[in-house]
Amino acid sequence: MEQDCIVRIQNLNKTFRGRAGTVVALDGINLDIRRGEIFGIIGLSGAGKSTLVRCINFLERPTEGTVEVDGQELGTLTEKELRETRHSMGMIFQQFNLLQQRTALQNVCFPLEIAGMKKAEAVERARALLDVVSLSDRADNYPSQLSGGQQQRVAIARALATNPKILLCDEATSALDPTTTRSILALLKDINRKLGITVIIITHEMAVIEEICLRVAIIDASRIAEVGPVEQVFTRPQSAMARQLIYPDGKRDKLATGKHYCRIVFDGNSSFEPVVSNMVLECKAPVNIMFADTKDIDGRAYGQMILQLPEDERAAKRALAYLETQNVHVEEGDADAFT
Repeated sequence: MEQDCIVRIQNLNKTFRGRAGTVVALDGINLDIRRGEIFGIIGLSGAGKSTLVRCINFLERPTEGTVEVDGQELGTLTEKELRETRHSMGMIFQQFNLLQQRTALQNVCFPLEIAGMKKAEAVERARALLDVVSLSDRADNYPSQLSGGQQQRVAIARALATNPKILLCDEATSALDPTTTRSILALLKDINRKLGITVIIITHEMAVIEEICLRVAIIDASRIAEVGPVEQVFTRPQSAMARQLIYPDGKRDKLATGKHYCRIVFDGNSSFEPVVSNMVLECKAPVNIMFADTKDIDGRAYGQMILQLPEDERAAKRALAYLETQNVHVEEGDADAFT
């Protein structure tokens, strides 16, 4: 295994057999995840992403193929060795999975108790971890007394208890509102930066990938459709599934029937630069904004717009030429190109 690769998946297949027949959950998965990165795995419901994350820690044993974690092929380990290896992989879930009869502090202590740590040491470590997730003042609260975001913070602290090298996040923000989601993602990013833990994010939301991940794998119908840096996949999607996840609803009828369209990707230009307004004034070319999904992060614009350009060829070309002089990525196409 390469030095910077902490997870390597090769030729992985997973099938489930039942009364209704055989279901192929994963088919020919090959994936390398680098040490210390925040890596995203995204797909629609039923695509196989949750099965994939459970194969990474061998909660599900692959039908075929290998999973290596930090140089160890999990399929060759004894049950005892596998349990020890799982200590290096923390996991958080959509529904938090906290023990309702235990306080926040006791929930974080739980994996330490299982690992055989002395009670005083476990309590000390648990308090330190609650401080990391900004919940030291809620140590004695039960889950029912905490908000969803606070419960997920307790779950993150619990996942960090055994000093993992990898943090697996299976739809960890799907049950949270947008503001709380952003705070949890900021926390995961801070943990990655301060502790150097590799974070693997499983999600169906492209906004989560854009917010936090360095690289992303898109899974479609049990297979990997595309892998690459988030910026590259977002600006130049190669697969049909990537386009469906990135473009508005993936529905053709969202666009009008005009000939000329362009997609603008904002990847960090100043939010105070009115690019579209300036283009209209400069080129005397009115446009329709067919779709916009942009956000301001630290005074800089991120996201995308799809514009319907003038029907006149020369006016459309003037508008495109102007946009290409700005600090944005521009794609030209017809209605089919963006659906």
